[in-house]
Amino acid sequence: MKIKAILTGATGMVGEGVLHECLQHNDVEEVLVVSRRSCGITHPKLREIIHPDFYYLASIENQLTGYNACFFCLGVSSVGMKEPDFYKSTYLLTMNFATTLVNHNPEMTFCYISGAGTDSSEKGRMMWARVKGRTENDLMKLPFKKVYNFRPGIIQPTKGLKNTLSFYKYLGWLIPVIRLFSGKSIVKLKELGLAMINASIHGYEKQILEVKDILVLAMR
Repeated sequence: MKIKAILTGATGMVGEGVLHECLQHNDVEEVLVVSRRSCGITHPKLREIIHPDFYYLASIENQLTGYNACFFCLGVSSVGMKEPDFYKSTYLLTMNFATTLVNHNPEMTFCYISGAGTDSSEKGRMMWARVKGRTENDLMKLPFKKVYNFRPGIIQPTKGLKNTLSFYKYLGWLIPVIRLFSGKSIVKLKELGLAMINASIHGYEKQILEVKDILVLAMR
């Protein structure tokens, strides 16, 4: 099975890393990046749509057909945000994009970057975890071929990419130490990208993937 994927978040660390793996992978034949600004990458497999408003997609809907995978890597940090703002930029934005895609690509596999600690009950004390939990739950209700929610913990960046977060640039030396004591919480960005690709090609027995599942799927 060859993958024709739509990818969001390419100007962020995770999206850039997943895009990097897609462009190198033999089973990914085309990637459409939808972004508010250019990712700055040129490649024969890559096409790009610059679109400023992810809450209004009508003007580009006809360009979002004919794809069998979506790697949704767009997201914001909840630090300093109030719940209504985080809800809008996380839940409403994601669901609007996903609903638009499923109307045109019902055979699509939708892969969503969530986060370790996401609250599936939607009732916990952590605001971000509740919002992410509702997003996961409602994505799984959409009539896609399959939906997978990826919950990485600490992400080890891919060397040479330009959008690595400052935290990882300056404290990356701590990752080997953390791996010694809590290796089950760390995933390489390369492994996350491969796991998303493999989920689209081979499927997986769970729809919510913790770090251990991501590592298994990356090897398939």
